Amino acid sequence: MGLPLTSIELEELARITHPAQRVEWLACRVAIQQLTEAQGITYQGLQKDEFGKPSLIGTPWHISLSHTGGWAAAVLHRSRPVGIDIEPIRDQFRRVVPRVLSADEIAHADNNPNRLAVYWCAKEALYKLYGKRQLTFREHLHVEPFIDNAEQLIGHVRLPDHEEQLTIRCFQVGPGLLAVAF
Repeated sequence: MGLPLTSIELEELARITHPAQRVEWLACRVAIQQLTEAQGITYQGLQKDEFGKPSLIGTPWHISLSHTGGWAAAVLHRSRPVGIDIEPIRDQFRRVVPRVLSADEIAHADNNPNRLAVYWCAKEALYKLYGKRQLTFREHLHVEPFIDNAEQLIGHVRLPDHEEQLTIRCFQVGPGLLAVAF
């Protein structure tokens, strides 16, 4: 069976002009289709809420998608919101440190490219899990200090009217990282 795309998804795909990004976008949907069908769920496509967070049509299961630089990833959970991010480790993380990390996180990262990548990837996963736009990485998303190569991290979403502690699994994937928050 092929990949069913809704008319809105077809319109979104048509707006993606870069061929590699089109492939990544499609790969995310194939991955989530395979995950849902492995759970016995008929895949009917994706829809997005007012914040752009994707969800499965016809099922209450939670999903998250990520793609970058030729990579695509998807995660599915029966009952809890999830967030996923996949990133190559690159020097650009050093440039975004002041607007992404808190003072404590900056001190812990110590300009180490691997630690900076972990913080970035973990915070992206938290952001996607939370799924709303009124938060900033530096002020509202926090990752507790971790040992190098840790596979499990503790993250927090802290807003005036909402606070929660979350688990983040972090995996080395080739020359990059994959983080899943739940």
